[in-house]
Amino acid sequence: MDPKRGRESGTPAGLASPGIITNAIRRDTAYTRLSRACYRHSPSWQDSRVRRVVMHVDLDAFYASVEQLRRPELRGKPVIVGGTGVAGERGVVAAASYEARPFGVRSAMPLSRARRLCPHGIFVPCDFPAYREASKSVFAILDRYSPVIEPIALDEAYLDLTGEEALMGPPDAVARQLRDEVKAHCGLDLSIGVAGCKLVAKVASELRKPRGLVVVPAGDEAAFLAPLPLGKLPGCGPATVVKLERFGVRTIGDLAALPDPFLGELFGQYGRALGAHSRGIDPSPVLPPGDPKSISREVTFDRDVTDAGKVRETALALLQDVGQSLRSHRLSARTIVLKIRYQPFDTQSRQATLPYPTDRDDQLADALRQLLETQLVPSRPIRLIGAGVSNLEAGATQLSLLETRSSRLAMLDEQLDQLRDRYGDHVIARGATARPHQKDVRRDDLDALR
Repeated sequence: MDPKRGRESGTPAGLASPGIITNAIRRDTAYTRLSRACYRHSPSWQDSRVRRVVMHVDLDAFYASVEQLRRPELRGKPVIVGGTGVAGERGVVAAASYEARPFGVRSAMPLSRARRLCPHGIFVPCDFPAYREASKSVFAILDRYSPVIEPIALDEAYLDLTGEEALMGPPDAVARQLRDEVKAHCGLDLSIGVAGCKLVAKVASELRKPRGLVVVPAGDEAAFLAPLPLGKLPGCGPATVVKLERFGVRTIGDLAALPDPFLGELFGQYGRALGAHSRGIDPSPVLPPGDPKSISREVTFDRDVTDAGKVRETALALLQDVGQSLRSHRLSARTIVLKIRYQPFDTQSRQATLPYPTDRDDQLADALRQLLETQLVPSRPIRLIGAGVSNLEAGATQLSLLETRSSRLAMLDEQLDQLRDRYGDHVIARGATARPHQKDVRRDDLDALR
């Protein structure tokens, strides 16, 4: 038996037992402390004379892989993660195992279509507490490789390795070591792209999945991108591809050959950025996330709803989650936002400005109730409901001149937050409707990684 991999039991090192994911031990090495200090005081990432090295890491079929790690009976079978796992529900595929992909199942595909393509697939609900724990284990390892990490999702991030070669070694060797360490400690496969900018690194990481590694040498960015189809370029969506193909543009190299003025006429300012990207030019830095500009939650009903009471209760339950996020960021909101999608696909968004910023559940809920009373059309079937806040301000809640903050209500918010943090989001909630099941990644999930 290989003691590092646990091959006899099928359990990778770092798993206490099959189906239990444990956090990789985070070692705050002298290198990590030194590199963080050097990075904070060095402007090298802004210096064009220093060759940038950016790594894009992407966990392969992450949600499905976590499910297969937790449940050995799923290994080697077509696993499709999405929604709550209930037949006939709406929603999209969050992840599909590599055993499901030969049937044509892909992420972001409607669940109904995935069931038709893969009728014998095993559909499982999203379990974000498990995915968050697995992601934390991986990010604990990433933290030892770079002082600057930009999480994009629970399974995806950029690392800035600029100026670290003398300490860490060549980028390709560093990438192999990282990929092997994540596999050994977390049991998950990682695909990695390394290049001189974020855009090219991302394209590189997606070329040889699973467990791929592609390094694009400095100066070869345009040549690397040139033979690839247009759809491989980030930001070049289906509508853009169709428009470019009318002019005989099929590859990224074809796009790079077009003059910027022509692209500007076709797509405006975005066209010039598209031209630069097609030549491998992307000066955007690797940056940790800042404070959110807005916070929102929404849910798509499994069946259209005509019960106005259910719609109101669901919206208020979503708003409780928004309020908890608001307080965790130590922010207050001036604007409340209501989103309604009627059948077939008529989406309306309405907002109201509060007299003063607040983070309190009862005050946010009062404002949302007023919006629901004036904007909700009970006779129309509703497909989706959402609630959110914007115009966020830092600092403590500012009070109305006619009101002092109730310490009892403020304390209640804090105690409910503590219970949810300790026992899970669904342990307790105000009102009769439980908080909706989380079906997709949220900004709070990424903040928890940093």
